[in-house]
Amino acid sequence: MKAKITATAKYLPKNTLTNLDLEKMVDTSDEWILSRTGIEKRHLVSNGEATSDMCKEVALELLKKSNKNPDEIDLILVATSTPDVPVVSTAALVQDKIGAKNAWGYDIVAACTGFVYAMETGAKLVESGKYKNVIVIGADTMSSIIDYTDRNTCVIFGDGGGGVLLEPSDDDCGVLDSILLADGSGHKYLTVPAGGSLRPASKETIDKKMHYVYQDGKAVFKFAVKNMADVSKEILDKNNIEGKDLKLFIPHQANKRIIDAAARRCGLSEKQVLVNINKYGNTTAGTIPIALDDAVEAKMLEKNDIVLFAAFGGGFTWGSMLIKWS
Repeated sequence: MKAKITATAKYLPKNTLTNLDLEKMVDTSDEWILSRTGIEKRHLVSNGEATSDMCKEVALELLKKSNKNPDEIDLILVATSTPDVPVVSTAALVQDKIGAKNAWGYDIVAACTGFVYAMETGAKLVESGKYKNVIVIGADTMSSIIDYTDRNTCVIFGDGGGGVLLEPSDDDCGVLDSILLADGSGHKYLTVPAGGSLRPASKETIDKKMHYVYQDGKAVFKFAVKNMADVSKEILDKNNIEGKDLKLFIPHQANKRIIDAAARRCGLSEKQVLVNINKYGNTTAGTIPIALDDAVEAKMLEKNDIVLFAAFGGGFTWGSMLIKWS
C-alpha cells in the first residue's frame, strides 16, 4: 500500500512586507535582496494571529476540497519551529479548532525540512493500514522570532503554511521513496540561541536578543548548495529516474541561487522547477506545501507525473522525496 495526496491547501496572511518597506527599516535595498535571494515580498501575520490559526485555515481548506468531515480525520501532523506555546502541540490546537474529535497528533521540529519529515511519517502511518485520513501541515510564524533590525535575517523570512491530505492509494501512485538526513553538529550555524531548557528566558537573554534567529549565512549557504543538490540527485539515481523524466521539482524556497544549483545538478530545465520565493520569502516548513498547492492551482500536474521534493534546514536537516502524482 502507498499513501497518496488527495488534497492540497495553503494559507498566507493578508499583511505583506516588501523589499521597499525593508529599505526604510534596515540598511538594505530592493536590488541587493533580489540579487542575492530572489525575494520581492513576504507575508506577515496580524496581531494575535499564530501558527495554529494558519494551520486551522489550511486544515479547513483540505476538508473542503476532499469533502471530508472533521471526525473522519485520524491524525494531524504539524511541522513547525514556531508553536503557539511550549508544551501544547500545535497539532492538538488544530485538532480542537477544526473539531476533529477522533484525531490525535503531534508536532515535528526539523526546521525547513520539517514538511518532508512529516510527510514521511504520515505516509508510513497510512501504509501501515491503521490510518486512512492523515493531515500533514508545514507552517511557521517566522516574524515571531525575527529581529527586524538584523538585515542578515529579516529580508529572508515570511509567515505562511500549507498542507496535504494523505489517504491510502488504490494503485501505484503516491509517495515512492525518500532520503532523510541530519547532522546535529551544524546546530550552531542556524538557531535561536535562547528560550529552551539550555537558556531559559531571562533579562540577559532578552537584552542580548537571543530569542531571535541567528544565522551564519555563509556556512548555511555552503551547506545548502551542496547537500540539497546531492540529495536531489541521489534519490533520482536510486530510482533510475533521469532529469528529463521528472515533471516537477519543488524545492525548499530559501534562496534562488540554491534552487538553481540543485536544478543544474539534476539536469532540469527552468520549466521543471517551481519557484515562488519571490512572492512569499522563506516560510521554512511552509515552503514546499505552499508551492505544491500553487502547482495544483496552476494545473501543472497530471496523474502519474513524477514530483521531487527537496529541502534543507537548521539542525542541520535535509532530505528529498519522490511522489507519483495521483
